Amino acid sequence: MTATPPAGSETGTAEPGGAPPPARRRALVILAAVAVVAFLVDLLTKHFALLGLSDGGPVKLLGGAVYLSLTRNSGAAWGIGGDHTWVFPLITTGVIVWIGWMAVRLRSLPWAVSLGLVLGGALGNLADRIFRAPGHFVGHVVDMISLFDPYGQVWPVFNLADSSLLCGVVLAVVLELTGRQRDGSRLGRDKAADAVPAGQRERA
Repeated sequence: MTATPPAGSETGTAEPGGAPPPARRRALVILAAVAVVAFLVDLLTKHFALLGLSDGGPVKLLGGAVYLSLTRNSGAAWGIGGDHTWVFPLITTGVIVWIGWMAVRLRSLPWAVSLGLVLGGALGNLADRIFRAPGHFVGHVVDMISLFDPYGQVWPVFNLADSSLLCGVVLAVVLELTGRQRDGSRLGRDKAADAVPAGQRERA
């Protein structure tokens, strides 16, 4: 008897010539597309922020709930680690390698979106670290979005790369909590299906 893949799984088999199966190809395309869009949108917003916010004060939006205020951050949130800027490109490189490892068994489209958001955000801030002043691999990240008053707020000033990273991580947590796996299977549902005797499944 030929074993069948778990319910909800889209593992597929490799195509002739070693090409990845369709489910994995779709997931990788989605991952790459989301990452590219997140990276380009972050790059454009930073470009416009440098052009429009360099010489003026904060721009108030939504009645003061959001401010646009240009900041160059040498560290992480709240400037943490600002004296060790060179560490952040190493951390980001590790994140990118981790995403590559996660993509090996990737078949799930929600997971592809999650990893694409994390990858796009990581690349957006890594580009700042590598290419912006004051020097290669010690560049300061361009931030411009502040919630509430930028002079008295407790939330760190951030950019769209940070938002992309956060959304990707939150989505990954939700997927883990709901049992959705990178290979397209779902833990709770697949275990329940395996527990039903074969004869009952055939009669159902």
